[in-house]
Amino acid sequence: MAALKIKKGDKVIVLSGKDKGKTGEVTKSLPKEGKVIVSGVNVATRHRKPTQVNPQGGLERVEAPLHVSKVAHVTADGKPTRVRFEIKDGKKVRVAVKSGEQING
Repeated sequence: MAALKIKKGDKVIVLSGKDKGKTGEVTKSLPKEGKVIVSGVNVATRHRKPTQVNPQGGLERVEAPLHVSKVAHVTADGKPTRVRFEIKDGKKVRVAVKSGEQING
């Protein structure tokens, strides 16, 4: 799999699915699977039985991974943009396609 253009800490917007339009920060990147976990997006609810560790049991809400093609990097003005790699000063950097601004990280 090629290197992901979206990394941990990036602000992203969801492009499709039940959470379309929601924004959040990437909390974890899973490059081998081509997926990312975004805070507050794609929340799955699991019913947990009471255990010794968690005697109360109940509902556990967990953020499930999203495919990286379903999210786009968000620019400073809040609009989605694709990301490309460029060589600047001998270093490979990520650049927003719409604005041409360099992305930190």
